[in-house]
Amino acid sequence: MALSMTGFGAAEGDVAGRAARVEIRTVNHRWFNLAARLPGEFAAAEGELREFLRREFGRGHINVSVRWVADPMAATAIDVERVAGVVAALKAMQERFGLGGDVTVDLVARHADLFGSRHFDEGGAAAWSTLEPVVAAAARECRAARVREGAALARELASLLDDLDTTSARIAARAPERLTRERNRMRAHVAALLDGQSVDEGRVAQELAIAADRLDITEELVRFRAHLDASRAALAGDQPVGKQLGFLAQELGREANTMGAKANDAAMAQEVVGLKATLEKFREQLENLE
Repeated sequence: MALSMTGFGAAEGDVAGRAARVEIRTVNHRWFNLAARLPGEFAAAEGELREFLRREFGRGHINVSVRWVADPMAATAIDVERVAGVVAALKAMQERFGLGGDVTVDLVARHADLFGSRHFDEGGAAAWSTLEPVVAAAARECRAARVREGAALARELASLLDDLDTTSARIAARAPERLTRERNRMRAHVAALLDGQSVDEGRVAQELAIAADRLDITEELVRFRAHLDASRAALAGDQPVGKQLGFLAQELGREANTMGAKANDAAMAQEVVGLKATLEKFREQLENLE
């Protein structure tokens, strides 16, 4: 199964009597890497959050944001005691330091937490169990997005594998012709060097056999196609395939390089260049797979 490492999920729910919103954004990364922004009440729950998300996402950069959602009704209430404390503190500062100016409504309203009820004591902590259901909902949505994008990536990867198969087939079709042409070239070269003298056919046959073995790419083509079949099978499976396909892409590149080194033929060398270009596109797409 091809799972993208790019996704987004969000959910809102009741957390200890308050409305909270959880957003999860993921992008590609070689390993599992979590960046969490949590309200102070949940600072102690980051470890549990990490373990939960590690089970949901194999790898990728996971950015999690948890914030309280403002309650319009609660926002109309005024925490009178805190307002009185702020006013008193500002006036005390004026007297102590001889500051001018008035303590106005505008000045007092700039201080946070004066409106709405307080659900947690200063420095208080909330349990992970109260937040987990909302995180789970956001994670499901994010994972669904990764599945959808992964399906699109799988189609693109399958198309690239087809292109690699087609190009390798053209290379395989040209290989025998190249060997025949090389054999004739060597015979003509030997004949020109001997200038009419008798030829040791046994020695010529031996040299031709050595050259044919040096130029033969049958084994490389067989392995190349085997890696293509393995890549298709991996895409059709039900497990994340990013790392497996990365290894297979490396092996495909190795065989393509060997074929290029053995080409000794302009047309075949050009086909190998096309093969490598397609492989590079394949690798680029793999960067986004879990």
